[in-house]
Amino acid sequence: LSSHGATRHPLSRRRSSLAPFAGRPGGSGAAAPAQTARVLQLRVRAAQIEEVGWGQLVSATGDDGVSCLTFRVMDEQRRHHLLEITLPMNYPACPPSIAADVPYLPKLQWSESSRLKDVLCQFQEHLKVLQDYWSTMDGIDKALWVVDPTKPTYAMSHHRIALGDDCYILLHVDTHKPNSLPECRFLGTDGKLERLIKNWRKNRKRWSADRKFHENLATVLDFALPQPPSVSIKDDQQADCGICYATHLPVDDELGTQSGCAADYKCENPSCSRAFHSVCLRDWLRTITTTRQSFDVLFGNCPYCSEPVAVKSTDS
Repeated sequence: LSSHGATRHPLSRRRSSLAPFAGRPGGSGAAAPAQTARVLQLRVRAAQIEEVGWGQLVSATGDDGVSCLTFRVMDEQRRHHLLEITLPMNYPACPPSIAADVPYLPKLQWSESSRLKDVLCQFQEHLKVLQDYWSTMDGIDKALWVVDPTKPTYAMSHHRIALGDDCYILLHVDTHKPNSLPECRFLGTDGKLERLIKNWRKNRKRWSADRKFHENLATVLDFALPQPPSVSIKDDQQADCGICYATHLPVDDELGTQSGCAADYKCENPSCSRAFHSVCLRDWLRTITTTRQSFDVLFGNCPYCSEPVAVKSTDS
């Protein structure tokens, strides 16, 4: 599941989607056994969400006893991930299922005494294993001319790199050993490809895990790789929010004047320049213990580069 690029926004549904967790049996007299069991189950789930922290909860939906919870998880490099946890009707006797925008998912260790916080802890440990892989992919995106995908997600391990003269190399990076020699396929005109393929076969043993990926690629191909073209973003071009991953906020009365708005805040760090909806950034900052408030302004750090950011605490 690639939920990283989903265009749903947490704030528009939070009030209504969390209502089931506060429900109580209505009417007078004893509640039906099934209803009583359902209410107890909802209370158990709400208590377990409380252990994790409501600030990490992005959305919560339920139907026919099955609940789907989405949490925001931050890794060591302050990358944000959405973890979707589906709780079956007979949870916690049966383990939940998980989905996330990662190359592969961890195998959950589960017992009847396990809780939601255990799922989050195991996922965070899994993210630690993937740090080298994502650092390698970040290096590729910054140093090489990546033509596909144009908007890579955390799960993608394939990149098509432009080599010039309508020639390309399609790379598959090993998620377990990202600094090792990748699998590759050459695409383009035969004349130049013959030389590149010959160099690859001759120099592949020169690949070293101690060098950066793009340096290894240039060494093996014996070729000066073209740098990524500089792309200037026009002022009128809309950017996706770095928190909710949507271009525009939903049209919702609960959002007031922000309803349907595009991203209106941009990180001032030139090497980051990530865009956010101010309402999303405000909601995120309130979940971080290091955030401080002075008058009506919240001061904290950018979710992506950790540089200082500031946003008003209310729309007014």
